[in-house]
Amino acid sequence: MIAARVIQRATARKLWCPGRSISSESASIDFRSDTVTQPCDDMKKAMINSPLGDDVMGEDPTVLKLESMLAEQFGMEAGLFFPTGTQSNLCGVMAHCHGRGSEVLLGANAHLCLYEHGNLSTLGGIHSRQIQERPDATLDPSTVEKMIRADDPHFPRTDVVCIENTHNVLGGVPLPKSYVDELSKVCVENELKLHIDGARIMNACVAMNVSAEDLCENVNSVSICLSKGLGSPVGSVLVGSSEVIYLARRQRKACGGGMRQAGVIAGAGIFAIENNVNRLADDHARAKVLAGVMKSAGFVIDKEPQTNLLFFGVPEGSRLTQDDVIEKASEVRVLFGGGYSGGTRCRIAMHKHITDGCVEKAGQILKDIATGF
Repeated sequence: MIAARVIQRATARKLWCPGRSISSESASIDFRSDTVTQPCDDMKKAMINSPLGDDVMGEDPTVLKLESMLAEQFGMEAGLFFPTGTQSNLCGVMAHCHGRGSEVLLGANAHLCLYEHGNLSTLGGIHSRQIQERPDATLDPSTVEKMIRADDPHFPRTDVVCIENTHNVLGGVPLPKSYVDELSKVCVENELKLHIDGARIMNACVAMNVSAEDLCENVNSVSICLSKGLGSPVGSVLVGSSEVIYLARRQRKACGGGMRQAGVIAGAGIFAIENNVNRLADDHARAKVLAGVMKSAGFVIDKEPQTNLLFFGVPEGSRLTQDDVIEKASEVRVLFGGGYSGGTRCRIAMHKHITDGCVEKAGQILKDIATGF
């Protein structure tokens, strides 16, 4: 009964659409997420041909290659392969904390705060203190500094600052190196660690034309998702110092993330890093094109898309609701989600299955929906 009510609420808010997929509805244009992609044939071949070993024993050569590849790209000492970004974030943050009763400072709209089941507290015993982001999706460094707890037994101990790059909910915004470095300086001066939830960090690098090593030069750890715009079917990699990765490995085991012949999926990650990074620029360009079409049709575009995410509201003065737009588009197999900004904004996510033709067709359908009311 409880599960049924949860599904009913989620479906009503159009946060997800059970049963709809590219494979089951081949004609669908699926903008719901950049996680809906399927591995291409070459990626599947890479997975099949990956040499395997027992990763828990540190003997899977493909996993080791993926970890070292990303550690090198980000200028870090080591990496650790995880089944999910949620687990990678959790274990990365826990590795920086002194134990139960530690505190993390993070954005009020961060994925770590809103969409990871409160695992910092429920599993890590870590208190999260939220800070409202500025309009550009950054945290004010001076505010961060003011929020750091004094060394007092009444308070949790502030150990880590977490940021999200790109910032999902606030528009897929890439956070520039100058900001990351400024925040890092605050952390160093106050003996804190800086962790980046880099679910779409490669999108940020491509959008700003900066290398991952330069962007993350002064951070302590980064969680890199392989299953979003990069198109891998599963997996994230945490990179950081050897000590942080050692501690995170212990936490990964405790969280049930120790995998065995994981090279079969790590091979997909290697293929994604080698082949799918530069093409992210195509996703960014298509988001801008569709935003222009929708803006001309009256849809409210709060921020011009800088990466692959496009957020929009219904035309001003229209009788349309968010649910109307989602439902009418889904009737002609154009799928996207809502539920952001208190249920007033929809999100479109570009990914490798979206072509110029998809954008043109979706744009025309959304224009028709806007003018039909």
